[in-house]
Amino acid sequence: MTRGSLERAVVVTGASTGIGRAAVAKCVREGSHVFASVRKQADADSLKAEFGEGVTPLLFDVADEPAVRAGAAQVAQALGNRKLFGLVNNAGIAVPGPLLHLDTDDLRRQFEINLFGVHTVTRAFADLLGADRERAGAPGRIVMISSVGGQNGAPFVGPYAASKFAIEGYSQSLRRELMLFGIDVIVVGPGAIATPIWDKAEQNDLKRFSNTPYAAATERVADYMLKQGREGLPASDVGDLIWRCLAQANPKTRYAILRRPFMDRTLPRLMNPRTVDRIIAKRLGLTKR
Repeated sequence: MTRGSLERAVVVTGASTGIGRAAVAKCVREGSHVFASVRKQADADSLKAEFGEGVTPLLFDVADEPAVRAGAAQVAQALGNRKLFGLVNNAGIAVPGPLLHLDTDDLRRQFEINLFGVHTVTRAFADLLGADRERAGAPGRIVMISSVGGQNGAPFVGPYAASKFAIEGYSQSLRRELMLFGIDVIVVGPGAIATPIWDKAEQNDLKRFSNTPYAAATERVADYMLKQGREGLPASDVGDLIWRCLAQANPKTRYAILRRPFMDRTLPRLMNPRTVDRIIAKRLGLTKR
């Protein structure tokens, strides 16, 4: 670690694969030192093998507040009196299934990671970003990884969409509150990205819905999401965008990054919501019989 790299130090959560790993790679290439959070030692070893001294792995689950705070203390010790250049809140999961057949615990698990975990991490690192005014340097920035699902709720990803809608509101309120310290908050809302999350989705057991009225539609959605994901944008495109959010002079408050922006974002917004509902229902077989 060089002094210069620590002056542009970035924390990235959920850095084992996908968007998080791509963000690590881009930040390291740009000369930042990255503190990358993962849950498994094997992932920490993989990061060190690929990025060497450019990365310091942090072992914590975002739902484990004591472990998160221990990670923040480790970063604080490394930084000395410097401010953190950026925090990328990327860690997240997706709980699938029709809402009427999901237990409250399923939604609780979704929010435990995607919202409460983000809050835990943000609070733990806020002082390093500039809430502690005694630290030297310009205030840092927070990049929140939301989703196209943070503005458009699709069938059978209700818990995930709800958590990302929550992140959108949380981020807007947080951005306005953190103006007191000069800390900016920028939201990135990707569409389908070609990452291992889609292989994990294939392994999700959807058979528990086979005896519900949603059985056939659930299979169609699973096939569609796998196809969209594997044909999605490369994670490196999102990594590049994350860096621009951290480094450019006057970033926007939110960025969408989609392979088909007109079809996936603009057109549904222009159409009557009831029309969009009917199109989705017809495609998935959700029309009343």
